[in-house]
Amino acid sequence: MAKDLFHENCKKALEADGWIITHDPLRLKSGKVRVEVDLGAEKLIAAEKDNEKIAIEIKSFISPSPVNDFEDAYGQFMLYRHILRKNEPERKLFLAVPVLIYDSFFQRPLILEIVEEESINLLVFNPFDNKIVLWKK
Repeated sequence: MAKDLFHENCKKALEADGWIITHDPLRLKSGKVRVEVDLGAEKLIAAEKDNEKIAIEIKSFISPSPVNDFEDAYGQFMLYRHILRKNEPERKLFLAVPVLIYDSFFQRPLILEIVEEESINLLVFNPFDNKIVLWKK
């Protein structure tokens, strides 16, 4: 499967934030359905002496229609979250989007409503300096 345009940028941003990339991609299976989430990562939480585990689906939103990109991302997110809940319930799924898309498209009332109602976790990153801008859980 082809990697997203900003795959490496998001990966570098996670590593700069102290995350260890454990899977690239994270392969999941439920029955005969096999999917690949872009990244799996872990971070040691010193206070808890435990690892926090996440899965990241990266979307660049570079097509002419951000609505179509969102439809694709939304469908993937829901499918991956369902499989993760069954197979790796300790791993939290995030949709990673570039900050310019978050600041524009993701501020539209309908998109804000969907993200809130569906509890879509967002990781907002800057692909130009490889930094995480926001975690929205």
